[in-house]
Amino acid sequence: MNVIYPLLQVNLDKLDDNFAQLLRSWAKTALSRASFREAQDIAASLGEFSNLIAKFPLGSKAINLEIVIAGYEAALKVFTRDSFPVQWATTRCNLGATYCERILGDSTQNIEDAIASCELALQVQNPEAQDWALTQNTLGVAYRERILGDRVENIENAINAYQAALQVYKKKSFPEQWAMAQTNLGNAYCKRIKGEKLENIEKAIVAYQFALQFYTKEKEAFLQDWVGVYNNLGNAYQEKNIEDALTAYQTALQSCSQKTLPEKWADIQNNLGNSFCKRIQGDREQNLDNAINAYQAALQVRTQDAFPQNHAQTLFHLGIAYQNAEQLIKAYTSFNRAIETVEFLRGEIVSGDESKRKQAEIWNPLYRCMVEVCLELDNITEAIEYAERSKTRNLVELILERDLKTIFPSKVVTQLEQLRDEITRDQYQLQNGKAENPKALGQYLRQLRQQRNDLQNRYLPIGSGFKLDQFQATLDEHTTVVEWYITTTGLETFIITRNSLRRLKIANAAKQRDAVVDWVIDYLKAYDQANHEWKNSLASRLIHLAEILYLDDILTLVPKTCSRLVLIPHTFLHLLPIQALPLSQNGRTVCLLDCFPNGVSYAPSCQLLLQAQKRKRPNFTHLFAIQNPTNDLAYTDLEVQAITDYFNPVNILEKETATLTAINDTNLNTIHCAHFSCHGYFNLDNPRKSALILANAPLTTAPINPDTERYLNVRDGETHDLNQCLTLDAILSLNLEQCRLVTLSACETGLIDFFNTSDEYIGLPSGFLIAGSPSVVSSLWRVNDLSTALLMIKFYQNLKSGSTVAVALNTAQTWLRDATKEQLQQWASQLPLDDEQELQLDAFFYNLQPSSKPFESPYHWAAFCAIGQ
Repeated sequence: MNVIYPLLQVNLDKLDDNFAQLLRSWAKTALSRASFREAQDIAASLGEFSNLIAKFPLGSKAINLEIVIAGYEAALKVFTRDSFPVQWATTRCNLGATYCERILGDSTQNIEDAIASCELALQVQNPEAQDWALTQNTLGVAYRERILGDRVENIENAINAYQAALQVYKKKSFPEQWAMAQTNLGNAYCKRIKGEKLENIEKAIVAYQFALQFYTKEKEAFLQDWVGVYNNLGNAYQEKNIEDALTAYQTALQSCSQKTLPEKWADIQNNLGNSFCKRIQGDREQNLDNAINAYQAALQVRTQDAFPQNHAQTLFHLGIAYQNAEQLIKAYTSFNRAIETVEFLRGEIVSGDESKRKQAEIWNPLYRCMVEVCLELDNITEAIEYAERSKTRNLVELILERDLKTIFPSKVVTQLEQLRDEITRDQYQLQNGKAENPKALGQYLRQLRQQRNDLQNRYLPIGSGFKLDQFQATLDEHTTVVEWYITTTGLETFIITRNSLRRLKIANAAKQRDAVVDWVIDYLKAYDQANHEWKNSLASRLIHLAEILYLDDILTLVPKTCSRLVLIPHTFLHLLPIQALPLSQNGRTVCLLDCFPNGVSYAPSCQLLLQAQKRKRPNFTHLFAIQNPTNDLAYTDLEVQAITDYFNPVNILEKETATLTAINDTNLNTIHCAHFSCHGYFNLDNPRKSALILANAPLTTAPINPDTERYLNVRDGETHDLNQCLTLDAILSLNLEQCRLVTLSACETGLIDFFNTSDEYIGLPSGFLIAGSPSVVSSLWRVNDLSTALLMIKFYQNLKSGSTVAVALNTAQTWLRDATKEQLQQWASQLPLDDEQELQLDAFFYNLQPSSKPFESPYHWAAFCAIGQ
């Protein structure tokens, strides 16, 4: 049984704590001498020891939990499922509950481990037993807090688990557990997405009222639970009746003070402020005053040192109250303090890629409100700075984290990791009342965070916050940046040059925003129908969009000397081919890209544009390409064949050889250009499952009862295995440290998640930017095979003549748009065509009228955008 000790040692060697040392010493001695039967007793002791530490922590909570986990995992080496099913299942349940509380490690993965452990326990436990109900309750907690997976499904799983627990936890036999499960069920119904909202709220209220049949303020041992349920009841009533919510909060405050239950008191004060802000009855000014007073009371406990995230949330709410009361200076101050706290914490609040993105959604309204207040105060510079700081915060962090490996000395990386762990442990101690001297620990935490931020900023100044003047200094005199930002009050347009910042002022910005939203809805509805109407009406639609965006007025604010334009859209504006918008110039109609000889390109944000510019990649000789992996694209072979003539060496994965395994086996960190000529797929429901379709992905026979996360109908009538595709998740793990350009010659590769409420730029281009490429070319719709092939060949011809990516693409687009049948035939005659390709092109040209322009429609040339450097 010596296998147990190494496990303990692996878990505990990292822990500088007396209890860890004691357990290590005890386990080493006991297990080295144990027989099989003795080992069972030791395993049982490990489980009991873990239970004891969990109930009566004596040292650091973070360390205690690691010891508890180590003990349970060690016990599972003896208590196997087959030999000791009861002990095994009990230990599994305890382990799951501990993972729900775990402080160290990745919080996203901790919840996944908790769910896995509980579900294993349930396979053995008796559905009529108390331990089964306990496991169900723990599983419900884990699913309610789960970050990964579908949010709707997670909440449904939580509700099902709580309801299952209540099949055992009856009011008469297990009153305390019954009340606990009812409270948890109410919490889940408050978060429920499925079903009618008011019906879910009613179910939550009923569950809380059931819990209050057990929790009473007369029961001193359960006073905190009673207060908590009334607080939750108030939260539920906020969705139904504000007056009832106010009554619930005020009832809770009768037995809750800042001195007796400071955290609960502050939570209730914050919620009370929310209710007064929403209240319709009574005097509006008085309601706002009451809300402000409640928020200020909450901030007496919710300090930045002790409860930084709650501190920022309450400041945000306070700022909204001041904004509604038209006290703009105070609103600005509150929003500014909240943003300072959020950015001071950086990635500390949550961990994991998806959880960081969701955290961005939570905080994005804070930045939007700040932009609105800055504009009302006529402070345009700060408005654009806050707008920019709200964009792609998670994406910037991921890119910088990627680059740490090359620009941070290893010693500094070690320091940052140590600081991260110490901050995590100390914050938990402070936030959960475990600190001997909270004030001193809070000050020490502030020093640790400042030390961490200073260390990062020394090597990565881009990560310390966006400053407009520093960005403007990187622009040359011939470059203009046009950045859009959508607020609740309108669509804002900023024009940035090296020496100036201007804001487009129109009579009714809210009306303009609504018009753009209506245009996008109509555009996407027509596109989704996949018929010829969308293609045929695209040109006229773009004319209308140019009018709505006031394109002519924007250009009047662009200096006449400007020859290069960088567009930074916002949310759904990223879906639109702005470079193809028409305008009138000297009595004739031209497109935006015709007006700027040094190119029109895109960037997700100014910060990412800066980061891309730092990636100097002078070499452009080594090509890696994916060619027609599904063997159903008629002109893809011609496209890749022609492109290879401009590179040496080349590495081409053709047709059935273009598999995910082959990509993973390729040394991509040496390539200079990655070209993907294949089918693309954008997953609107789960953007991280968006993918480039590779060989082996299409299935001839659909699986029975398939995993919907893995098997999808990417194209009509076909089922695809995403595990055989290059998904966004897979792209994020690539290493393109020498790559200068990624070209996605496929459908819908430039689409992003425009439904999420954050400003995050999430799509295939962002994946390749994170992976290391400074430039990405991608498409905004389902493109035509032939016109795409011709456009790409011309694009690479331009690149090899010395053009930048943006100029090469724009020039290729105008060439394809304006080329006549005769010009195209003459150009095509110089391509390396085989007999079949020559016949295909001859057949295409045969049906055309002389001097016709077969690709004049923007459908054929306007889909592709140059993103980045």
